Amino acid sequence: MRILLSSLWVARMLTGFVGDVLKFYEPGMIEQILVGEVDSMPLNQGFRLAAAIIFALPVFMVYLSLTLPYKANRWANIILAILFFGLNLIGELPTYEYAYRTFLVIVEMVFLALIVWHAWKWPKKDRVLAS
Repeated sequence: MRILLSSLWVARMLTGFVGDVLKFYEPGMIEQILVGEVDSMPLNQGFRLAAAIIFALPVFMVYLSLTLPYKANRWANIILAILFFGLNLIGELPTYEYAYRTFLVIVEMVFLALIVWHAWKWPKKDRVLAS
């Protein structure tokens, strides 16, 4: 279960990175970056720090899914996956005008839903071993 959860966090991150890379190919994106504003969001230090924190959380979950004791592991996976699912649902999904972005956010949300499902349904026989 630990490896499965960790792998799902990796899959979620890679899906997000693919979307970020493809975004550079959108018309006008490079120009927006050069003037310091993307999708009407200023690329100031505060924004970049918030983005770095948001990007770092799944990286930590890859590790924590492998190392945390069962109870903390289960709840950390459930809570963070729900948080990211909500961020995608509210903050990202409705704003995308490009089909590839919508597709990739939906794929991310599937991975997040799988994290919640597997953490919630963690088999009882594995719980003792994971403590």
